[in-house]
This record gives sequence, structure tokens and C-alpha cells, in this order.
Amino acid sequence: MNVKNFIDFRPKFFDTMKNYSREKFAADVMAGIIVGIVAIPLAIAFGIASGVGPTEGLVTAILAGFLISFLGGSEVQIGGPTGAFIIIVYGVIQEYGTGGLAIATIMAGIMLVVMGLCRMGTIIKFMPYPIIIGFTGGIAITIFSTQMNDLFGMGIEEVPANFVEKWACYFRHIGDIDPWSAGMGIASVLVIALTPKFSKKIPGSLLAIVMMTIIAYLLKKFANVDSIATIGAMPSGLPPFGVPELKEGATLFQTIQDLAPVAFTIAMLGAIESLLSAMVADGVIGDRHNSNTELVGQGVANIVVPFFGGIPATGAIARTMANINNGGKTPVAGIVHALVLLLVLLFLGDVVALIPLPCLAGVLVMVAYNMSGWRTIRSMCKSSMSGTSLLFVTLLLTVFFDLTLAIEVGLVMAIVLFMKRAMESAHISVVREELEVHHDGEKDEVLSVPAGTEVFEIEGPFFFGIANKFDELTRNTDAMPIRVVRMRKVTFIDATGLHNLEIFVNASKKEGRVVILSGVHDNVEKALRKGGIVDLVGSDNVCNDIHKALNRAREVSEQLGIKK
Repeated sequence: MNVKNFIDFRPKFFDTMKNYSREKFAADVMAGIIVGIVAIPLAIAFGIASGVGPTEGLVTAILAGFLISFLGGSEVQIGGPTGAFIIIVYGVIQEYGTGGLAIATIMAGIMLVVMGLCRMGTIIKFMPYPIIIGFTGGIAITIFSTQMNDLFGMGIEEVPANFVEKWACYFRHIGDIDPWSAGMGIASVLVIALTPKFSKKIPGSLLAIVMMTIIAYLLKKFANVDSIATIGAMPSGLPPFGVPELKEGATLFQTIQDLAPVAFTIAMLGAIESLLSAMVADGVIGDRHNSNTELVGQGVANIVVPFFGGIPATGAIARTMANINNGGKTPVAGIVHALVLLLVLLFLGDVVALIPLPCLAGVLVMVAYNMSGWRTIRSMCKSSMSGTSLLFVTLLLTVFFDLTLAIEVGLVMAIVLFMKRAMESAHISVVREELEVHHDGEKDEVLSVPAGTEVFEIEGPFFFGIANKFDELTRNTDAMPIRVVRMRKVTFIDATGLHNLEIFVNASKKEGRVVILSGVHDNVEKALRKGGIVDLVGSDNVCNDIHKALNRAREVSEQLGIKK
């Protein structure tokens, strides 16, 4: 195999540069600036909540944001720290320190690169659409619910993480709403919502940020509205390159062993979140991302970031949607977003600190609204009950628990529903007298079944559910000396199917009966040969079609002296 052809690594950045234009550059720069501004409080907040600090959060957004855009497989993906990692990162720091977190993140990055190079990213393309919509809707609700404290200026120092407790806390503090903050937040939402009706060129988010920052500055003597400076002191300067330090007394090999499960969790969570984000983005912009390349880009970012004190990063749905909604066209927007954050870190900390939090909350409220997909959810509710239930289970688990559990349960439900449909569509019948043979575009014919022969016809994939049904049917049938298993509609056979077929053949041989296989597809025959089934029945008893199988049954019937 040619390794070069096997490796699927083609960063979207280089593809988009082939037909790049001045108009796209202008749109990317504008979107990148807005997303960069929106990412500032998020990066700082995620850094602090994870147990590191604002500098680490910003450094992660800068380096990971640049590398994911430059090396990733999506045109509009924005990478950086996300809320999904907070609990994991905090727990690792408490047990293994920042050095342990760095090593776990590097290990996760290596796993992601290996997954991408081994083309494992394509597996996520089989994610059912209701799960994607439910996941996206749940994230939108979560984003919306996290912004109420800043949007209305309630001044709650510690907002509970649990969804129900969070809203209960909001209602308890409803009397603490600051009119100036609430007015500024609601005004920001209105500006963003109404701007497209007056101008398609000026993004409403940027207009709202500029307007509200100026208003907040002018009214600072009359109104005390929280700004980015309220979150924490703005850092200045990039941290130096540093090799992660091991926990005192621990060896590198021991540390790797201890951190392997954590690293795997980080890698899987990063892969799922980033590829789901890219898939959601595809649905909005009508593009197709390269999932394998995206995993490699994510992996490289997570390998590099820890050497500068950063934390795990992945594709961020909220920032990706903000990029799309504000006109981002290519990975250049993500690179500009990283450069904006770098400039903020180096030079503009004092200016950015003036941006009011209610305004940024208003921006994220509109992002949540735009990504909620409520119209799609409404239309899907009119379709199948199974799809609707899958959607709402995923949505509710995302909101009330976390996205990892939502995806796991959603996938299990999808698999169970798929197997249920497969079993319902599959059919096994037994014929002993006459067999109807249907031909596409030709006249059907009726074949006479030889004396002492029964035909078991399997329609559908021969997996474990159908295999058990086949086993029950053959046990309950008054067996004939010759048993033909017609498999023309069996597209694949799994290990359980092979096992049950082996038991069926062995039991038949033990009782002196002959088993003939008919209409076996090439891929199924290959599996039967590997499983030893062909050797058990004998190559003479494996026939291409039902005519040959019945002729073979007739020969055996005559040899056994069976008469009707």
C-alpha cells in the first residue's frame, strides 16, 4: 500500500488559497476581529475555571486557534479552550499538577494525530442527524443559560454549573438585576438582530460592541457596569517555552501509565466536539470538511500548546458559529482571530478591559439563538417518532448533564433503533413444496422443491439479531434430510451469524442431514471461508444461485433414495 495515498492530510487553508480574493479577505478579517473579541472573555474565563489562569486561557486560544485554522480540515472552524474540558482539566491539575496536565494534553494530541492519520475521522460522518441537531440545540441552550448573570448584571459571584440549580439561582437573584446592565445587554441583542435589516456589510456584533463600550465609558460615573476587567487582571506577554515537569518522585513511564486514561478521555472528547462542530458548520455553509485532516490539526495544536502553559483545546461550536454568522469564509478568519488575541495579549489589554460584559453576553445570546436550529427541530418533530426521541434525548442530556454522556447515550439509542429496524426489515421463511423466484424485469417462475428438501430463505443482513431468529426457526422446524439456505439477499454476516450457522451445519451433519448454501455473495462467501463454514458443508454444496442449489439437492435426494 502506498503510504502517501493512505494518509488523508490536506489542510483547507491551502485549498482555499487557490481561489482567494480581496472580498474574501475583507470578510475574513472582519469576522476574525469579531470572533477574536468574543473569544477574549471566554478564553480568560475557561482558563480561570480550569484552575490555571487568564494567561493560559489566552495562550491556548492564540496557539490552538492558529494551528487548528492553519492545519485543520474545516474552512470556518475556530479552535480554543472550551467549557467541556473544565472539569477534566481541573481534576488533573488537582491530582497531577500543571505538569501532569501538560503531559496528558501532549499524549492526547499524539492520539488525535494517530487517529487522523489512520483515517478514523470518517467514522464521525456516520453520526445520525438527530444527534447532531440535539447536541447543537443543547449547546445553544447551555450558552444562553450561562449568559444571564452578565446579561442582566446580577452580580452573582459563583453561578452553579448544574442547569436547574443555575436557573434557580437566577430566580433567587432576580431582585439584584442591574437596570444599566440589563438595558445594555438587551440593547446589544436588539442592535445585533436589527443591523442586518439596515446594513449587510457591518456586522451587528461589532457594531454592538463598539457602541456599548463607548456608552459604558461615557456613563461610568453614573453606572457601574461590569467589564472584562471584572473577570481578572489582563496578562501581558507570551509565556516562555518550557518542558513539562513531572510530579516529584514520579518517572516518565509511570506518569504516562497513570495519565493514559485521562489523555484518552481528552482525545476522544476533543475529537467528538471538534468534528461535531465541523459537521454543524458544514450544514450551515454547505461545505464538507476533511475530518481526518481536522483531527491531525487538532492533535498538533494539543501537542504544541502545553509547552507554553496552555490547556487542552478543540473546535469551539459557539465561536465557529460566531465566525460563520459574521461572514467568515476561509481559515484566514481563524488565523486573524488568533492574531487579534495575540495583539490583545501584547498591547491592548487596557482597551479590551473596557468592553462591558452585558454586551458580550448579548453577542453570545444571539449566537445561541442562531445555532439553536429551532426551525429544524420543529420540522423534525413532524417526522418519525424514533428520530424525534433521539433528538430530544440528546438535547436534554446535553443541557442537564454533559455533551459526552449525551453523545454516548444518543449513539447507543441510534444503534438500538437501527438494529430494531434491521430486524423488522429482515425476514426468514421456510419453503418445502414450491419456491417462487422473482426476477427483476423478467417473468417470475415457480420452482419445485425436491423430495426431502426444505429451503430457508434469509432476507437482510445476517447479524446477531437475525442469527438468533434463524437459530430458533431451525430448531422448531421438523427437519428434512436436505436443508438449503438461500442467502441471495444477505449483504453481510457478522461473528454471531457465522457462529449460529456453524452450529446449524454441525447439528445437521450430526443428524445425517445435508446443508446446501445458495446465492452467496462474494464478501459473504469470503467470511464463510474464513470462518470454516465452506469446509464444513463442502465446496460442492456452495452454489451460485437457487437453480444450481435445487439441482444439487435433487442429486442428493436421489442418492439418499428419497421419494415424495
